[in-house]
Amino acid sequence: MQQGTVSVVVPVYKVEAYLSRCVDSIRNQTYPSLQIILVNDGSPDRCGEICEDYRQQDPRIEVIHKENGGLSDARNYGMAAVKGEYTLFVDSDDWLAPDLIEALVQVSQKQAADVVQANFYYAYDHQLIPAYQTKEKETILGHDKVMGALVANELVKNFAWGKLYRTKLIRDIPFKVGVLFEDIFWQHQVMQKVHCYVMVHRPMIYYYQREDSIVASYSIRNLDMIQGLKERHQFLETYYPKLVPASYVQLLKAHFIHYQLLLRHHRKDPRGLCRKQLIAYIRSHDQELEEAVAADSTLHRQLRLFKWHPLFFLSYVAIQKGIRTVTNWTDRNQQERSHTT
Repeated sequence: MQQGTVSVVVPVYKVEAYLSRCVDSIRNQTYPSLQIILVNDGSPDRCGEICEDYRQQDPRIEVIHKENGGLSDARNYGMAAVKGEYTLFVDSDDWLAPDLIEALVQVSQKQAADVVQANFYYAYDHQLIPAYQTKEKETILGHDKVMGALVANELVKNFAWGKLYRTKLIRDIPFKVGVLFEDIFWQHQVMQKVHCYVMVHRPMIYYYQREDSIVASYSIRNLDMIQGLKERHQFLETYYPKLVPASYVQLLKAHFIHYQLLLRHHRKDPRGLCRKQLIAYIRSHDQELEEAVAADSTLHRQLRLFKWHPLFFLSYVAIQKGIRTVTNWTDRNQQERSHTT
């Protein structure tokens, strides 16, 4: 293992239009000691050629060509080639601020951190939106707090990318192959081993929002998210029983979201079998879910309505959305009037 070196693993698939922006942002980092691993996951476009061109230009770049196996498989191939003390995963349509790696390494060394997470922007073609905003510079979490923060999924995100890991921490934890939302299946296994987790609140990663991305195009396979949450729930029942109620909250929210998405994309679930499975889970875990959301009046009301009939739940959600729209419109009009008087 090369002390001080950061190994950057970049899975590459059908990103010809974005790949150069991503790789250039890595090559131009202010932190020089890098091993850049580009994993061409059988991409049918020119990505393989572009990767080879970069290998010729920069001795820090290594290229792996493999048959298409999905994001998890590509990351696993990349991990097998990692030589650095630290590992950073970067998605090939995203890009980095020039000092990202230097900033994360400095924090890791200063705090003896196992993982350092950077804040990020949701990057649209004409707009950048910070994932969150806070006046604090950093937040440090110990072993007893980090798993709860991951389950809450507010500041500690389920993403594998955007975090600088000590390689020894994740070396023996492969990504689950053949699923979407693979990070949900993976992150809790990592966090179980973490003793010091630091969040750097300055946005330094640009998370590109593509209309044709895996995340943006809904299919039945998106239900892998719920399967990942269920696997994590079983893990929590064994190792972190105090977090089980919070896990039920996340499971309920995911069931609600996917029920609505399945209705919107009803042609992908023509017989409604997936929706019935979601309903069955909620009804079979009635008592546990009731107890978990008892302190959240809105979620508790949604659960009650859904159990009576999903249409009651959908009507309530639509009404709440309408109220928020009217409220936002009224607030904007009042602000505009105040500016003109």
